[in-house]
Amino acid sequence: MKADLTKAIKILNEGSYTCVLCKESKIYTSTERGVKSLLNWQESGVDFRGFCAADKIVGKAAAFLYVLLGVKEVYAYVMSKAAIDTLIKNNIQIQYDNAAEKIINRSGTGFCPMEEAVWDIDVPEQAKQAIKKKLLQM
Repeated sequence: MKADLTKAIKILNEGSYTCVLCKESKIYTSTERGVKSLLNWQESGVDFRGFCAADKIVGKAAAFLYVLLGVKEVYAYVMSKAAIDTLIKNNIQIQYDNAAEKIINRSGTGFCPMEEAVWDIDVPEQAKQAIKKKLLQM
């Protein structure tokens, strides 16, 4: 598993990707910002259990989607404290460069709308529904 995470981090660092999932010879990458790629992967029917993920920013919404994907380990440049708690509670190993109190929106003016949408949620499936609802509103 360590080799998979190392590979995912290397691909993230060397490419212009926002997220990378690796397991053995299987590699999935995304250049989309936000949680859309995670949601699409989760709904794709592909079995991501046991994959390792490297991501630029992981807030609580992304953390819930990683839980639903069934990944074993997540690395991020920045991870919110709520994401850290969510991943640990769901037995997902974590590594990060910087812990943030919360993830801010892209304009830097407030709370990330995805993080806000799941802030008071503790059940992954409920979080997924809140994320989908928020994406439809945006």
